Amino acid sequence: MGTTVTDEQIRQLADTAKPYSVAILSWGPQRYMDGAEATELEHQRRMVSLRADGVIAILCPVVSDTVAGIAIMTVTPEEAKEIMDADPCVQTQMIRCEVHPCHSFPGDTLPA
Repeated sequence: MGTTVTDEQIRQLADTAKPYSVAILSWGPQRYMDGAEATELEHQRRMVSLRADGVIAILCPVVSDTVAGIAIMTVTPEEAKEIMDADPCVQTQMIRCEVHPCHSFPGDTLPA
């Protein structure tokens, strides 16, 4: 199964957990509307900008017919919803977005 983890290690890690928000983006009914390519490019530019500004800690575009992407955001769920509601793909219903509060561990990263 892998590395053995003790109860104490679990408690120590849990003590470091911090609140974040997870935005789950799903393809919406207007995914293929006229002008979709330009709108999606503006969405991508915005998401990368939010990442560069530290609002998005981890950005994961998803290759799927249903899920468009996942973003771990460093703001409250209310702020994350407001930010995502202003997204051009969300506004045009190309993408739907659900925001949920979550916890994670500062310093976690994706492998290089």
